[in-house]
Amino acid sequence: MRLDKYLKVSRLIKRRSVAKEVADKGRILINGKQAKSSSTVKAGDEMTLQFGNKTVVVRVDKIVETTKKDEAQEMYTLISETVAPRAEENRF
Repeated sequence: MRLDKYLKVSRLIKRRSVAKEVADKGRILINGKQAKSSSTVKAGDEMTLQFGNKTVVVRVDKIVETTKKDEAQEMYTLISETVAPRAEENRF
């Protein structure tokens, strides 16, 4: 399945157009390699997504063409989620 479609179906990213944009900016890695929106996602792949100051690492468990909202989280396992600290503003 294409990366952008997987991100939408699994609800990791809400819209396919946003998933395509994020992937094409180089913010998604599959198994440690930079991925494009047209990259193929398979069960067992490890995916790293960077959203602003947030980094999410997931393992792809299964691929389905459509899913209900409640069942979307069964498509992947969350490995880690980190938030980079924001730069503190000095106020004098």
